[in-house]
Amino acid sequence: MNAIGIIPARFASTRLPGKPLEDIHGKPMIQWVYERASTRLESVYVATDDERIRSAVHSFGGKAIMTRPDHVNGSSRCWEAFQEISADTGEHFDVVLNIQGDEPMIEPELLSGLVASFENKEVEMATLVSPVRDNRDLLNESEAFVVMDKHQNALYFSRSVIPFVKEVKRSNWLESARFHRHLGLYAYAPHALKAFQEMEVSALEIAEGLEQNRWLENGRKIRCVLAESQSIPVDTLIDLQRVRELMPE
Repeated sequence: MNAIGIIPARFASTRLPGKPLEDIHGKPMIQWVYERASTRLESVYVATDDERIRSAVHSFGGKAIMTRPDHVNGSSRCWEAFQEISADTGEHFDVVLNIQGDEPMIEPELLSGLVASFENKEVEMATLVSPVRDNRDLLNESEAFVVMDKHQNALYFSRSVIPFVKEVKRSNWLESARFHRHLGLYAYAPHALKAFQEMEVSALEIAEGLEQNRWLENGRKIRCVLAESQSIPVDTLIDLQRVRELMPE
């Protein structure tokens, strides 16, 4: 199964401007993500609208493609980049991975797990989720959470902690229920990525600020692939400092 990894990266992050270029042990964050993805995928590209990011990627020997500056989310930027890459290379891809540029701790084997989920022909979209084991993650406003059905298909994504545990103190929730955080890394069949971009923005997507709810609101399924490793997304300076402490030099 031929898969391509696209890493959308923009400079103008609201909480941490320029974060793809933030240094982690002598490398920009985007390089950590790119190099880890490249251990599992033969085709990896950074999709950006900023010349500084493209220049940084080229400086470490990576591939980068310039995209429009008006994209409202990463999947939209991925779709533009995917169309151009496919046209330029003439290569056929079975799976498109949208790899977050702010996940420098992502374990490469998780990408293989996402691609493998598409061996089931019913899967059109898949994403990574991780069990919550640290109470700090339930208090982190940067996190998004997901609840799933018995087949590991997503029921709903929220920035609120879900499920809500009735009549239990929040400090004891981890002892009373299972929680899963969304890692924000997606994989699509190409036709599904195209269909996703053609759907109108939905009410729950707007309310939560989570684009994946658009797919669910349209009656489609997202397969959740369990990631036991505890990757940390970098949204704030505090997140960045925590990653620097945890990652080996």
